[in-house]
Amino acid sequence: MTELLFLKDAYQKEAIGVVIDHTPEGGLIVDAPLFYATSGGQPGDSGHLKWDSGQLEIATTIKSPEGSIVLVPSEPAKLPPVGTDVMQVLDWPRRHRHMRVHTALHLLSVVVPLPVTGGSIGAEKGRLDFDMPEAPEDKQTLTDALNRLIADDLPVTEEWITDAELAANPGLVKTMSVAPPKGAGKVRLVRIGTETQQVDLQPCGGTHVASTGEIGPVRIGKIEKKGRQNRRVYLHLDG
Repeated sequence: MTELLFLKDAYQKEAIGVVIDHTPEGGLIVDAPLFYATSGGQPGDSGHLKWDSGQLEIATTIKSPEGSIVLVPSEPAKLPPVGTDVMQVLDWPRRHRHMRVHTALHLLSVVVPLPVTGGSIGAEKGRLDFDMPEAPEDKQTLTDALNRLIADDLPVTEEWITDAELAANPGLVKTMSVAPPKGAGKVRLVRIGTETQQVDLQPCGGTHVASTGEIGPVRIGKIEKKGRQNRRVYLHLDG
């Protein structure tokens, strides 16, 4: 069984993995991936691998059609043989900014309490698309509400429920365009706040900061019309 290290500890920056396969396209698969694979609007991690006789730059990480996590080299290169122990080293500053933006977007779905129809995460900004017939009149009010939640330094934690429990609680799913990560019998929920003072709870397979204070100040950018009832709201890190 593959061990998903990025789910166990989003702050782990280096880890040993054993190469278990190569892909026809020139990627490689390790038994315990530290790198997050592109999914749910969050980009795949980058970084590099080191082993006794070489080093390999990793441009991104994707999922194969079979669901394996594939590390994609930045250019065609000789891969470490199957069975090789490799040290996985994240581009940590990039991953951490993704974590900050991703968690901030969860808060955006709180201050804009409408169904989410899409989203994307970057290292400097992110966006959510909402089922929103009319754009908000005051972006500053949204920005202020976001920054208050961030300043509250709320804990960000996770718990797991079964697929059946999620099916019995469809209101947990905010995103209309992306199905929650399920099929393995259990689903990961990300909570902002505490059980008694909860701000947000939704299924999510991405990486997040440990508390909202770590996000830092943000601001709402452009709000674009994307169809008759859709509005795209951009969120920027301000530091």
